[in-house]
Amino acid sequence: MKRIGVLTGGGDAPGLNAVIRAVVKSACNHGCECLGIRDSFDGLMGTGRAQALTPADVTGIHRQGGTILGTSNRGDPFAPESGDGGGRTHDVEQAIERFHGELGLDALVAIGGDGTLAIAHEFFRRGIPLVGVPKTIDNDIVETNSTFGFDTAVSFATDAIDRLHTSAEAHHRVMVVEVMGRTAGWIALYAGVAGGADVILMPEIPYRLDLVSARIKERERYGARHSIVVVAEGAAASGGDVMVVEPAREGRLARLGGLGARVAAELEELTGKEARSVRLGHLQRGGGPTSFDRVLATRFGGKAVELVLAGEFGLMVANHPPDITTIPLGEVVRRTKLVPPEFDLVSTARSLGIVFGD
Repeated sequence: MKRIGVLTGGGDAPGLNAVIRAVVKSACNHGCECLGIRDSFDGLMGTGRAQALTPADVTGIHRQGGTILGTSNRGDPFAPESGDGGGRTHDVEQAIERFHGELGLDALVAIGGDGTLAIAHEFFRRGIPLVGVPKTIDNDIVETNSTFGFDTAVSFATDAIDRLHTSAEAHHRVMVVEVMGRTAGWIALYAGVAGGADVILMPEIPYRLDLVSARIKERERYGARHSIVVVAEGAAASGGDVMVVEPAREGRLARLGGLGARVAAELEELTGKEARSVRLGHLQRGGGPTSFDRVLATRFGGKAVELVLAGEFGLMVANHPPDITTIPLGEVVRRTKLVPPEFDLVSTARSLGIVFGD
């Protein structure tokens, strides 16, 4: 291996820069050059979107949020264009030609979530040697115990819940906290338990607000005059639909959100208590990564370079404590890791009196 490329795709997440740093330092320490591909796979499609990276360029970036390479979660070069019924073969072939020709790359490390990894898998099938690194604050990528960014998002959401406890207690209110996660409830579950929530609503367990209301009234009877409700953006009432801020369109997933405000309004009516909602939104993606995420991201980046140097491609690195292992990309794409209803933390939460609305 002489030159290794690295790119970040999909939504941003704390820890991306730590992976880039680990890839660059590990590769350069083994005598390889590193090239950063800017703005995800878009950087393979055009010109002037790549930059040489040296250890000096990445010194200290492990503690920074975001990504120095930029990212994109719009568009898929393998998705059919409207009306043509086939893949964008011209763009894909141009990207492959640029990879081998103008960029002169011998391998690629692609860091991203399910969408990015699916695109990476398709490029691998067409002859680009690459390794995938899983990234998402949602923790919904299969075959890995955890992804970097998740711990940071949970830590932030937990801190927000802690702060809202004081306001809710002072005003005897119901505080509804809406967190990210799309179709998976990992953030809601972990932050809810860590923050001492009384109710957790998540996509895997359809809820009934009358049961939630009954729990809040029960708390009132034994002297607890405030309640904390954590809501995952992708949760839905039994027989109801997920709330969508913006519908899906070509190249973009639907934007979820707004459930927290609806739940607060309905609970106020059902309980007779004042209710307020807070939507944490992209604050969960921002800021520097926690120490756990820095270490995990660094281990992922180092393992990815190890695989590249060994000529082992088409794999995703994965966290299987205590080891960093590998899994074929083909076994990962188009699958989502959801919270099992019988998951031990769900059982623990129930035993603590936390209600899931079922």
